[in-house]
Amino acid sequence: MPGKIRRGRVDEDTENTAPGEHPRNTLGDVRVETIDEENNTAERLRHALVDRLREQGAVRTAGVEAALRAVPRHLFAPTVPLEEAYADEVILTKHDETGRPISAASQPSVVAMMLERLQAEPGRRILEIGAGTGYNAALLAHLTGDDGHVVTIDLDEDIVDGARAALAAVDCRNTRVILGDGALGHPDGAPYDRVIATVGAWDLPPAWLEQLAPDGRLVVPMRLRGSVSRAITFERYAGRWVSQASDICGFVPLRGIADDARQTVRLAPDGAVTLQTHQDQSVDAAAIGNVLEQPSREAWTGVPLSPGESYQWLWLWLGCRMDNALSRMAVERSAIDSGLVRPLFGWGSMAIFGKDDLAYLTQRPVATDSARQAYEIGVIGHGPGAEELIHQATGAIRLWDRDYRHRTAHFEIQPGGDRKESERFEHADGRFVFDRPHNRLIVSWV
Repeated sequence: MPGKIRRGRVDEDTENTAPGEHPRNTLGDVRVETIDEENNTAERLRHALVDRLREQGAVRTAGVEAALRAVPRHLFAPTVPLEEAYADEVILTKHDETGRPISAASQPSVVAMMLERLQAEPGRRILEIGAGTGYNAALLAHLTGDDGHVVTIDLDEDIVDGARAALAAVDCRNTRVILGDGALGHPDGAPYDRVIATVGAWDLPPAWLEQLAPDGRLVVPMRLRGSVSRAITFERYAGRWVSQASDICGFVPLRGIADDARQTVRLAPDGAVTLQTHQDQSVDAAAIGNVLEQPSREAWTGVPLSPGESYQWLWLWLGCRMDNALSRMAVERSAIDSGLVRPLFGWGSMAIFGKDDLAYLTQRPVATDSARQAYEIGVIGHGPGAEELIHQATGAIRLWDRDYRHRTAHFEIQPGGDRKESERFEHADGRFVFDRPHNRLIVSWV
């Protein structure tokens, strides 16, 4: 891949050239200098980003670091300024007719984390689901080297064309961009040593597992229940797929035959509060739409979190334990300023809901024995069934704090063909079983 890419044409200044003299490239010189300056700025920003990712621990190996330093992300996101191209932020690149994002360049720290989990060594054959801009495929190509090969798939022709053009611009030759439904994989290139999805999946399509080599590794962002998602690294063990690691994440969902439909419900007339719901949840949008207009109730759990301590494991626990899972409640600043809601964060909170009632997480500062500030977890409810929702949520939070807070969650996929009709699965302490169309998902705390 070239370190610098120069675009544009060189114009010659022939008007003031004496006979026998070569024309001067005055405009060309200016343009070359401008492009050189842009390339230098991009290189500086790219290295600064990788330095930050190393400090955060997202980049841990020399191979991933070298790939991130070598591949120019801005050439895969040409419509945004260089500073945005090298910020640790998602770049949304395509929306559907409703305005919902359907393609993006993933957040660099998440990209780095997933590449580290994938272990894409030189010579490996990789299947990527979700070509997007092509940036991730370029990183994979750098990691696998001349003897490796990357196949990346996307559903939309314009996305595929854009990825092909960007990969060609950086002289990336060991990749192939396929137009097709990612849920079907690409059997012509199987078996693959690694499969990675850069889109969210609610269930694992059988093709991904079938096209993976027996000793292969799969990294996939899974929507586990409701709005709770994690990027899970799986390996095969005795006919089942067992997690090796998991990391919090959020991705645009897989589309096509494995489409993971979602619905956004307005909880305020102006749209300042919305609730994200999914196919595994029961929602009556008309019944719950005015729930915040009803009086609120609140309860406090006595469970503190220290600053910097993540809510991710509590969200996973509640997502598994609550009957109707857990949903993302997005909030605009005006709804907070008016006192309509008191969410956990500026962006909003996580919530549970019934037919016409809602309860969401909140927090308040509390004194501790140490000098560090802590925050107590609370629950605010609205609607006729709010008391029961609050009771369920606070009880689950206290149980998590008492018995599971310091345990690690593990995930297992049992392919549909491996199910035994005689087996009877029920939720047990710290163990949850969810059946999907193709697989059985088990989440357990050990």
